[in-house]
Amino acid sequence: MTGGMTRQPKYRLIADELRAAIDAGEYGPGDRLPGENPLAAEYGVAAMTARQALNALKNEGLAESRRGAGFFVRSFQPIRRRSIARLSRERWGSGATIFSADDSRDLTVDASVLGDDIEAPAPIATVLQLPDGRGFARRRRFIVEGRPVLLSTSYLPQEIVRGSAITEADTGPGGTYARLAELGYEPTHFREEIRVRRPSAEDAEGLGVSIETPVIKVCRTAYTAGGRAVEVNDMTLDSQAYILEYDFDA
Repeated sequence: MTGGMTRQPKYRLIADELRAAIDAGEYGPGDRLPGENPLAAEYGVAAMTARQALNALKNEGLAESRRGAGFFVRSFQPIRRRSIARLSRERWGSGATIFSADDSRDLTVDASVLGDDIEAPAPIATVLQLPDGRGFARRRRFIVEGRPVLLSTSYLPQEIVRGSAITEADTGPGGTYARLAELGYEPTHFREEIRVRRPSAEDAEGLGVSIETPVIKVCRTAYTAGGRAVEVNDMTLDSQAYILEYDFDA
């Protein structure tokens, strides 16, 4: 320990310098990164240490490895999540998807209806005032350019959605919020809480990321004009696939 600070492992120092070079544009999307042998010679470390540095960038989602070719800067362009514009009444009320506010690329959605009488996490059950903590739930996985980018589980009160299109795999134009409006429970206010943490094993498998790759947890609650919470959406985002954008007046 020096000066009250713990020395970083050498592979971390190498990874930090490579990351800074990527951020500075010295290596662009699709560019090949220096191999482990050149890095080992440049930094005076073992080849295994250099490989650890490259794997660290891979675990962060900044690089990808190709068998026999080395490591390359990941070419996937991040999705710009326009956190305010995407929830406007004009968007989902016109039949557009919320995701279309974020990105124009083709989107594939794996949707599964978990069904009625699903036990919700205790905090969500409290917010939705679910009888016995049980409600309706649906799960989705969003895929862009073959890459899973978002896992989403929505919870709603059974007495509101039972028998409606919300319980179908395809909820129709405008999605869940448009259907809630048709049922007389139009969302007029949203609240999002954001955290960053390591993924659970289930999250890592669903997103196809390393257990070391940070994920963004977004929990959104939709409220009616009367203040009733009608949906809680628990989302897990691949942190390397997203930029969170907030655009509002002073």
